[in-house]
Amino acid sequence: MAEKRCYTVNELQEVLGVSRPTVYNLLKKNEFRWIQLNGGKYHISKKSFDDWLDNLPEGFN
Repeated sequence: MAEKRCYTVNELQEVLGVSRPTVYNLLKKNEFRWIQLNGGKYHISKKSFDDWLDNLPEGFN
């Protein structure tokens, strides 16, 4: 099985422990790479998101 390369909005909610609107705000700010496919569903680059998460300032809550 191929490694997963994208996250969904629901997956980001779980990983970050935030609300759906918060995830959409991050998408609007272009904090990481994403595309919109399949009738409006967002697909967020796993690499881009993981890099963003790894580079958050220390002590970020």
